[in-house]
Formats: sequence, C-alpha cells, structure tokens
Amino acid sequence: MAKHCEITGKTSQVGGLYTNRTRATQFQPSGKVRRQPNLQKKRIFIPEIDKTVTVNVSTAALRTIAKNGAYETLKKAGLI
Repeated sequence: MAKHCEITGKTSQVGGLYTNRTRATQFQPSGKVRRQPNLQKKRIFIPEIDKTVTVNVSTAALRTIAKNGAYETLKKAGLI
C-alpha cells in the first residue's frame, strides 16, 4: 500500500537537511531526507448509507471530515 492520503492526495516529500554549522558557513547540504505524511488508518461510519468504510487518511483529512461531514468528503474523493 502506497503512503498517500486517499482524500487529500498527500504523499511523501524530499527535503534538504542542513546542520546549523553549515548554514552559518558555506551552505552545503548534508544529505536528503524523505518526509512522510501523518497517515492514520481509520474506520469511519457513514450514517447516510449505513456502512463503515476503512480509509488511510492524513490528519488534515480527518479535520476536513469533521468540518464537512464523512459522506460529503468521501463522496467528493470518489471513495463511496
């Protein structure tokens, strides 16, 4: 299973890693780091269709579900 949010589409990002000493002198990179999204596997009950759906979502998507409702958010994402 790929590490991406099923609602927002967030995936991992590649970022630079600099030490404080490098920043102060020559600005030479000390390697790359892959930053993963904060994914949670959640079972969400949808009362409109009387079903429980298991989704792999980011915490930002959980806030979107809390704001807009589970049925509307999952339908917009094409999961139901």
